[in-house]
Amino acid sequence: MYEGKPHPLLAQIPLTVSPFISLPTATTLPYTYKPLPSTLPPSSTADTNGVESEKYIVSPSGHSAHPDEIIASCHALQVHLQRMQEDAEKTLRDWEANVKEQELAEKRRVAPGWLDRDEKILQPERTTNNPRMSGSIQDRNTPVSLMDSQDSNQHDMNMQNTITDAAGDELDRAFGGMALGRK
Repeated sequence: MYEGKPHPLLAQIPLTVSPFISLPTATTLPYTYKPLPSTLPPSSTADTNGVESEKYIVSPSGHSAHPDEIIASCHALQVHLQRMQEDAEKTLRDWEANVKEQELAEKRRVAPGWLDRDEKILQPERTTNNPRMSGSIQDRNTPVSLMDSQDSNQHDMNMQNTITDAAGDELDRAFGGMALGRK
């Protein structure tokens, strides 16, 4: 690909040197610089068996421990917390199941047999004053006579007039009667 010659399109682009960009310079090392050895010397805290046993981490309270002991206690704490969380979740699931069982038992006590069958025999009835909505299905399908509807409309109008008259009478009592007359 690259044979020492720039691409013909790149050769057409002029290059400029920016005074704001400075290239990194090489770091100078002090004369006392010594490279690290390729192998580390044996640990000063290790036994002859190679097992570190000295407890060199000391807490402000005075308790000392080895890092392996600290890691082991952290793992034990994590296992304990996990077990406690699982127990708490199991207790919560058992409690929710118990609540559902109690609600189901209460429903069965109120309406025995209702939840145990697929066919629902009981049907709630609607109670309204409207003759079209009350009664059986056959009564709902039959048309109401015009005489019945006129009576109900007339009754509604009488109720509205009574309410209006009562409000007018109250105002007359509060402010006194006002005679409307032309002069």
